[in-house]
Amino acid sequence: MPASMPSALPPPAVTGMPLAEVDTPALLLDLDAFQRNLDTLNRTLQGTSVRVRPHAKSHKCPQIALAQIARGAVGVCCQKVSEAEALVRAGVQDVLIANEVIGAPKLTRLAELARHARLGVCVDDLNNVDDLHQAASRAGARLDVYVEVDVGAGRCGVAPGKPVLPLAQAIMRAASLRFGGLHAYQGAAQHRRTPQERRNAIAEAVKQVKATADLLKANGIEVPIVTGAGTGTYLLEAGSGIYNEIQPGSYVFMDADYGRNLGEDGLPVHEFEQSLFILATVMSHALPERAVVDVGLKAHSVDSGMPGVVGVPGAEYLRASDEHGLIALRGPGRVSLGQKIRLIPGHCDPTVNLYDWLVCYRGDRVDAIWPVAARGAFY
Repeated sequence: MPASMPSALPPPAVTGMPLAEVDTPALLLDLDAFQRNLDTLNRTLQGTSVRVRPHAKSHKCPQIALAQIARGAVGVCCQKVSEAEALVRAGVQDVLIANEVIGAPKLTRLAELARHARLGVCVDDLNNVDDLHQAASRAGARLDVYVEVDVGAGRCGVAPGKPVLPLAQAIMRAASLRFGGLHAYQGAAQHRRTPQERRNAIAEAVKQVKATADLLKANGIEVPIVTGAGTGTYLLEAGSGIYNEIQPGSYVFMDADYGRNLGEDGLPVHEFEQSLFILATVMSHALPERAVVDVGLKAHSVDSGMPGVVGVPGAEYLRASDEHGLIALRGPGRVSLGQKIRLIPGHCDPTVNLYDWLVCYRGDRVDAIWPVAARGAFY
């Protein structure tokens, strides 16, 4: 690379620029809707004593994490050590890695990071408890360690009840570790469409967690924190009397998949607003019934379906290739070559991970550019 060339691509916009001039594809954040979402979470939790620890894997952005903490969050969650490193570097002082950390290089980095901020981590294996203890001891650090309980997600975690006891006891014996409590996230419940399906799943999780906590207490181990919950169910956990910390993440952005969850009235839930969009440009319009935009597989995740199209009645994003998105025009809405349109991501978390920058706007002007500092932080 010639010495005169920059080492990283610049943002697709500058502050003060009209949205119509933002280069595409770009990840947009409606700051007014985003801030209302922060306020809505706090409003819906009034009267409860649960701690809020939002999940930063959704946004990977220190500015958002710090805004959440400024509104009362005790800290944030993330999934990987490298995510925690990016957040701590930016000033976040309390991070729970809501995941298992395995392997000497990661454990060394985790323990070193715990010398600079309060760090938590999950376990579901006795050998991992010992490895965490050894790494923290070598670093002169102390880690909060939570036993992960599988309450229905079918992923990580030991079964509820007796399998939790030896893990908690091992953590209690390790001088370089603190027993943080139980991590019990029912991730599969977040996108169950009807309220009754979500209630049933969380009721079963609560039952399992209560039995586990009662068993630990009967063996002389207090459970300081029961943490879990997501955007789709957090009010259920918050009202359970068992969970005292919740981890919603997507609520700051929302996405097309969460938009399919139904409320008690049988209509889509609209408690939180859509604040995250992808700005696209119509790059081809050779046929009146078809338009092609410059947002394809490399610019959004399709694991939860295709994105929605904003402001073009009857338009449907049909399919994506690497660099192109095919939109069918079946209604009264029309587009023109070069027109900028907004898309609603199907799944916000992996879509955010594709971008270096959040272009934050109010009205029709760019208000700020925030780095997605933990983009690609999956190790």
